[in-house]
Amino acid sequence: ASGTNATGETYPTMVKWFRSEEMEYISLIVNQDAAHDCLADLGRLGVIQFTDLNPDLTPFQRRFVSYVKRCDELERKLRYFAGECDKFNLTLESAGDVDTFLENAAASGAAAGSTKDQTGAQLLETLETELEGYENQLKELNSYSEKLTTEYNEKVELQEVLEKARRFFMTDAPRLAVSEMTTGGPESSGAGNDKAEGLLGPEDAPGAARDMDMRFSSITGVVATEEKARFERMIFRATRGNCYVRFAPIKQPITDPSSGELIEKCVFIVFYKSVSIETKLKKICDAFDAHRYSLPDMDDAPAVDRMLTENAQELVDSRTVLLKNQDTRFRLCQMLARHTERWTWIVVREKAIYHSLNMFKSDVSGMLRGEGWVVSDSAAEVREAITRAHSSMDSNMPSHIEQVPKPWPTPPTHFTTNKFTYGYQEFVNTYGIPRYREANPALFTAATFPFLFGVMYGDIGHGLFLFCAGIYLLWNEKANDKAKLGEMAAGLHSGRYMIVMMGFFAVYAGFIYNDMFSLGLNLFGSRWVFDGQYNGEVEEGAVAVQTAEYASAESVYPFGLDPMWHVTSNELLFFNSFKMKLSVIFGICQMFAGTCLKGLNAIYFKQKLDFLFEFLPMVAFASSLFVYMIVLIFMKWTINWNSRMLSATCLEPNGDGWGSEDYKECIDGQCGVWVQCEGQGNGLCTPWGYDCTDQSTTADKCPLNFGGSGDGCQPPNLITSLINIALQPGNVDEPMYYGQAGIQNILLLIAFASVPILLLAKPYFLSKQHQSTVHHHAHDDEEHGEAEEDDDHGFGEIVIHQAIETIEFVLGMVSNTASYLRLWALSLAHSELATVFWEKAMISTLNINWFAAFIGYGIFAGVTFGVLLMMDVLECFLHALRLHWVEFQNKFFAADGVRFAPYSFKQIIDDGSA
Repeated sequence: ASGTNATGETYPTMVKWFRSEEMEYISLIVNQDAAHDCLADLGRLGVIQFTDLNPDLTPFQRRFVSYVKRCDELERKLRYFAGECDKFNLTLESAGDVDTFLENAAASGAAAGSTKDQTGAQLLETLETELEGYENQLKELNSYSEKLTTEYNEKVELQEVLEKARRFFMTDAPRLAVSEMTTGGPESSGAGNDKAEGLLGPEDAPGAARDMDMRFSSITGVVATEEKARFERMIFRATRGNCYVRFAPIKQPITDPSSGELIEKCVFIVFYKSVSIETKLKKICDAFDAHRYSLPDMDDAPAVDRMLTENAQELVDSRTVLLKNQDTRFRLCQMLARHTERWTWIVVREKAIYHSLNMFKSDVSGMLRGEGWVVSDSAAEVREAITRAHSSMDSNMPSHIEQVPKPWPTPPTHFTTNKFTYGYQEFVNTYGIPRYREANPALFTAATFPFLFGVMYGDIGHGLFLFCAGIYLLWNEKANDKAKLGEMAAGLHSGRYMIVMMGFFAVYAGFIYNDMFSLGLNLFGSRWVFDGQYNGEVEEGAVAVQTAEYASAESVYPFGLDPMWHVTSNELLFFNSFKMKLSVIFGICQMFAGTCLKGLNAIYFKQKLDFLFEFLPMVAFASSLFVYMIVLIFMKWTINWNSRMLSATCLEPNGDGWGSEDYKECIDGQCGVWVQCEGQGNGLCTPWGYDCTDQSTTADKCPLNFGGSGDGCQPPNLITSLINIALQPGNVDEPMYYGQAGIQNILLLIAFASVPILLLAKPYFLSKQHQSTVHHHAHDDEEHGEAEEDDDHGFGEIVIHQAIETIEFVLGMVSNTASYLRLWALSLAHSELATVFWEKAMISTLNINWFAAFIGYGIFAGVTFGVLLMMDVLECFLHALRLHWVEFQNKFFAADGVRFAPYSFKQIIDDGSA
């Protein structure tokens, strides 16, 4: 892929992504009448960021604040429409693709019959008139609906109260009366009283004096079920128990007129015998929002039946009217749901136009002046759009656009991304926005992040699941682009290509490790064999032998590690050594690449001091110690240690091992030639003809003469060798090449010399430059004295800053190298967890029976999904994130840039819809 810059030169897109887009600061003067159309075209382009030229004015003092307020009012109405549609569970219909909407924006006005020639003010007036009518209509219907619902609820409650009260007086009251007469017989029999005694039955009241016609008063009504217990407790406390309360639930919930929610309610009836109690009961009912209803005498059955019949008829009529109102509201909301999103986009577009116009300044009557940053490659399109808008207005005042030199503020940073690169750019922007035109870490992150994730998560099976999940997201890409996704779903959709790459590299690393659900795959045939393995008679502790000559092409497994390592007793030791060295190699290479990017930034920005006295000392320090570590690792891997160790081994001449083909060393120009010794020692000889004695050391028997106790014939411990570079300079116990001690001393001197250069050279030359500038601009002694004081203060700050950077780099190279060992640690944890799950959940149940194997498989699948496919993916993701943010980016990344915030309708609408 390639692009074209402003001069017509072509360049690859990846090169364009390496540094941010070039910016120009322009000033444009437009006619006030054509300003709306100009900004409408610029908003569709989305390549300019306006600067506020009226920072001293409050928002209410700006020229177009009335238009912004009108847009706010339209947005309020549209939010009201959306809320009403939600009450009917209506989903707002999509207005289609934002790009298509913007292309047809001029032709698709707010209301039917609107034309492309409508000005912004006419567009707002048309939209205000239309939405005002719909709002009034909807408010009127809602008000009427609330009133009808209140009346309907009252009739429903009255119907329930009548039915429950009549049932109580017909069934419960006689039963209670009989029960009272039975318990109070001795007191009431003398008077012949057939009435029930009072609720509390005062003991000192003689039954003979009781009034035969005494009747209790009652209050009936409806209260919310959730308030029932509190309501009853309050009545008992307020009346001190001098009342009798009964409740009966209403089976069908009742709609709240204001909120529309369904509320469970119940009917209550309270019997009392006091005017003061009645007053308290009414206050309690009002406090609990209980509705009281007056009932006829329950003894008058015809009156009760007549009231029930009349109320039932009114209930039917009220329900019919209510349903008609609800249907009208539903049809109106259906219509609004089809257009609300389109109207919202129009209002958002108009509001953005007037908000941007408020940043313009009116220097001349009838003209507006604006300034801002524009992408250099799109400057011609901006000029064309403004010219086109003025020509369509037939304006006599032409527009004027010119580039303004603006060294401050720093230009904003903008990268042109696509579906693949967007996720990685946001990945970097989350840490910090790149400085204008500095090297963009996202370009390298796009390759290294999924790769390092794969190194930690390397497993063919688990990686394949992750890869398929990414492919599924890609398959549904178009549907998800148009759908309104939640926060998590939107994040997964944005990183869909990253997930595919993570899964791919996890599978790739799984093939390198030859690991699939903790099992090795014998795809190409193992190059090792155990004695008796084909008969199933391998003994514990048996040693495998190679099927081909050591170090030959046939002895190497074609791709990845040999599967035989997964069944050996030293599996963990081998994999730890391999993955640990691999982690160090990847880490040092990535950090060194970051240091090189610092040099590229210094070259691009023409920062000579940074290049000479920061980048070069850093490269010298990193190369002399850490890159040298990689060299030693590869040397140890490539040296034929079988041959070297054999050359220092004492053998019996013409014995079993004499003349072995493993001996490859070159002595005096002859390679692999066995020389028999003179027999002056203990009778044993080395392959190159040395007479062995009982006092012979490895250094005596080795023909290489590299020095140290091993003399080059003994494989070294790399960690010890690297530590001894600094702790024991010039002492190499087990060298791998001739002159290793001297070379390591030179490298150590280079590393030590680079630190003071890195610390002091740049501050020294900066102070010299600053002093020359100060002396040049000094005009008198007083000014010169102040300048010297500022110079001392500035030099101190420079030294402190440089000291911090030096310490951070020197110590960071050590700590960051150790930090990359997390690649080995997480890969080890992943493989060991997979092994445990397989052995404990599957292997242990396969030998029991089929049902146990079925249960074991369920456990294996569950823990694999929850731990390895969910938790471990997140863990590896976060660790790879840290390696890039801390270990890689801190070598060169300033992260103090300002993000380009273009005046773009598409971006504004997308942000508003999120």
